[in-house]
Amino acid sequence: MRLRSGVFASSCLLVEALGVALFLRGFFPVPVRSLPRREARGDPPAEPAPPSPGMVSNWTKIPPPLFRKVVIVLIDALRDDFVFGSKGKQFMPYTTQVVEKGTSFSFIAEAKPPTVTMPRIKALMTGSIPGFIDVIVNLNSPALLDDNLIWQAKSAGKRIIFYGDDTWVKLFPKHFVEYDGTTSFFVSDFKEVDDNVTRHLDRVLKREDWDILILHYLGLDHIGHVSGPNSPLVGPKLREMDNILKKIHISLLSKEEASLPNLLVVCGDHGMSETGSHGGSSEGEVHTPLLFISSAFEKRSGPLTQPERVQQTDLASTLAVGLGLPISRNSVGNLIMPVLGGKTMREQLRFLHLNGFQLSRLLQENTPAYEKDPGYEHFKIAEKSHGNWIKLYLEGNNSEILLNLGKKVLKQYLEALKTLSSSLSKQVAQYDMYSMTVGTVIIMEVLLLLLLSVPKALSSRAEFEVPLSPPLFSLLFYLMCLMLCAVHVIVCTSAESLCYFCSMSWLTAVGVMMLISALMCGILSAIAKIFENSRVRLKNPVVSSSSWSEVDVLILAGTIGHVLSLGASSFIEEEHQTWYFLINTLCLVLCQELCRNNFLQKECDPPHSTTVKQNFGDIGEAPECTNIDIPAAGSSKLDKATSSAEFIKGSDKWISLASPWIILICCRLLRSLNQTGVQWAHRPDFGHWLTSSEHKSELSFLAAISLLMIFFLVQRRCSLVSKIAMALGLLGIYSYRAAIGNVIFPWQHGSKDISKGITEARFVYVFVLGIVFTGTKDLLKSQVISADSSMKSTGLWEVYSGLVLLAALLLRPHNLPVLVFCLLIQTVMTKYIWTPLKCDAAQITIMHYWFGQAFFYFQGNSNGIATVDVSAGFVGLESYVEIPAIFLTAFATYTGPLLWAIHLLCYLSSEVSRNSAAVGHGCFCYALMRSIPVAIYIVLVTGLRYHLFIWSVFSPKLLYEGVHVFITAAICLFFTAMDQNHPDKAQDRK
Repeated sequence: MRLRSGVFASSCLLVEALGVALFLRGFFPVPVRSLPRREARGDPPAEPAPPSPGMVSNWTKIPPPLFRKVVIVLIDALRDDFVFGSKGKQFMPYTTQVVEKGTSFSFIAEAKPPTVTMPRIKALMTGSIPGFIDVIVNLNSPALLDDNLIWQAKSAGKRIIFYGDDTWVKLFPKHFVEYDGTTSFFVSDFKEVDDNVTRHLDRVLKREDWDILILHYLGLDHIGHVSGPNSPLVGPKLREMDNILKKIHISLLSKEEASLPNLLVVCGDHGMSETGSHGGSSEGEVHTPLLFISSAFEKRSGPLTQPERVQQTDLASTLAVGLGLPISRNSVGNLIMPVLGGKTMREQLRFLHLNGFQLSRLLQENTPAYEKDPGYEHFKIAEKSHGNWIKLYLEGNNSEILLNLGKKVLKQYLEALKTLSSSLSKQVAQYDMYSMTVGTVIIMEVLLLLLLSVPKALSSRAEFEVPLSPPLFSLLFYLMCLMLCAVHVIVCTSAESLCYFCSMSWLTAVGVMMLISALMCGILSAIAKIFENSRVRLKNPVVSSSSWSEVDVLILAGTIGHVLSLGASSFIEEEHQTWYFLINTLCLVLCQELCRNNFLQKECDPPHSTTVKQNFGDIGEAPECTNIDIPAAGSSKLDKATSSAEFIKGSDKWISLASPWIILICCRLLRSLNQTGVQWAHRPDFGHWLTSSEHKSELSFLAAISLLMIFFLVQRRCSLVSKIAMALGLLGIYSYRAAIGNVIFPWQHGSKDISKGITEARFVYVFVLGIVFTGTKDLLKSQVISADSSMKSTGLWEVYSGLVLLAALLLRPHNLPVLVFCLLIQTVMTKYIWTPLKCDAAQITIMHYWFGQAFFYFQGNSNGIATVDVSAGFVGLESYVEIPAIFLTAFATYTGPLLWAIHLLCYLSSEVSRNSAAVGHGCFCYALMRSIPVAIYIVLVTGLRYHLFIWSVFSPKLLYEGVHVFITAAICLFFTAMDQNHPDKAQDRK
């Protein structure tokens, strides 16, 4: 079966996407041995038995509750310095007074990455550490089936009321006697989302028909996403929260009874970074305040000390004891003892024993050799000492010995709990190694197949024969299938093996095994063909004068260097520096090539330039080496130099020589716009200066100029209708940004009412769809009705223009210059670099790929989850709609790579008259450039899975790589659909 290069590359990427999905599912598993709720209830353990025979403790029940009513106020994205820092003193005076002099305990709770809402709610209510894959399911939270505080409270007859983020309603359906959920994803709403919570307060606080009240405020988080932590909107929002806390606290104090006090808990699910986002592991994102306010505590006295640090998972076990409930069986948290320290020694030891028993049981369920764990050994020692203390207590001994022994047991329990929690935090979520291995094998096989196919895929015909029958009907294929199926049976029937791949149907599993076997047979067939060709070359040696140009050497060295850098956490955190260095070096090498073509190269000089494809062809297949030609072969190298010299005349020559330096200047300006990475992310940049409220006029002027430049750079190849639509769409973008308060009109004076800009955004969407539809119509005509290359080029450019208009709408106004420079660099390189140098399709594709990666970071993105601009997913939406929100967020995040990829298709399609296989070559090279780093990185991540920074650095990068593979697969499918110029037909036309 004959396949074109593009079809082959797209097929390989689809298979690779399957392997990546399987690997991600194994690397980010749902925590194993997580006990469902129906198995979680049982009789609590009794106090440790005294060593004396016949002496039995009479305390076998769960201790009674310590608080009558509990109010939990969760303020989304509340950083610790918002309460304990200068902002707290300025904007939260009542809370600050309670913290410094009131009856309260204050802590800094540390959240584990990923710092996004849904996993943090799970951690707060279950005490467990959610899997990193919860970042993805955060957009559509399924019901929580693990044992948790809410379910325990409902089972005990507690009446729970909830108002706020509807994530709680999805996680705990039918658990609340009354609730009112608000969507957490409409980030441009700062006021209504909190007013919908507060409007219930006065009525609920007067009632007595509830035991637990949970309030989740989202406004602060939304302000952070849009304006950052230093926004002038943060202060008023903190003051609003302070007034709410004051109202709740006063109400709880006025309704207290003599029997039991009430408790107010104030916390955050996560913090926010210096840019206002969250998801990563920076100090601002993981440190949140945790306040316990109750009349049961003694008033604070003495100088204020730095709040003690606790884990966010500690809240679930502490609240469970405070409410008289069993501790969730999957909790890895420790009791926060200052909150319970006012009780008697026997009660405190009982609390600690319950916590230690629960942790030791969880350790047994997750660790085969649990008896050798230091935490388990310490707990058994403490339990034995506790039994001795019980003996003295039951004997009525009230001497100093009883008190000292009690303090000793207390200390032993605390040490044991700390060690147990540490051990469980490392073991509670295990890797699904079998699924990871199967996924890695598929990915590596695809990479090998792509590498072995390079000579034929990049030949002038851009197609090759794929021998399906011999491998698929060979003995080797069936032997491999049988062997892999046998391994699958052994692994899946093993008592210790619980994995996602084993849970699939046998038909699906056998299909995957056949796929792996077929890929391996294809690889062996390709290797055999290469050896056969090498023997032919030895018998009929061919003298090759080809050599590697500086561009080819840089491409190879840059690709290898980037892949090797992925093994170091610092290089991943600062990956943008790698891409900035590569494109700067590329510009210098291109400058050298231009100087050589214009000044040094004479007609009689031997050719200095060659192509990647010719070198690969000489290595791979001698009989076809004369066909490997883009744009020409043999003596055409001389013609290339001559034509290049003739092309560049007059002023164009000097503009061409200056173009690499113009690009370098543009890249330097873009680097100063957004600080990204980790090391320098906290430093001020031009983007922060523009987005401050004092410089709104400057931002408005820059946005207007940028929109005009976008129109000027895009409209040149559009039809008249598309030009008008583009102009109106860009005007609508400025109106949208003015409506939501980012920019102002020249005639606008004073403050203007801020809206959501839904009408303006939808106005732009109409023109986006109109331009894309016009381009799609031309593409269909060129593909189906008549093979008109000019109509096809126009259609592709109009689709590209529509995507540029969409990007301008979704990008924040200070990032519009990124889009301008992207279009400017593409224009300069097309006219003054690629055309004069007659660069081949492979080189142009790799240059597009490099610049696409660089522009990913120029936007302000990084390899951390926190830099994902969630607000882009809700432009023009009245409420959260899952599919559009995901699409818009992904498009805004990967705007740079996407626009450069579509521009590549536009450029290569215009080169069909010169090289009919250009689109196929581009598709193949693009697929290869994406496959190399993802395959190597998956191997590296597997080896580094126990690295200290695996969750904070390597895992977010893995998610980015996985999503990028899926996007690249879609791009290559689009390439393949546009690649209708068959080489034979092109040659016939000639």
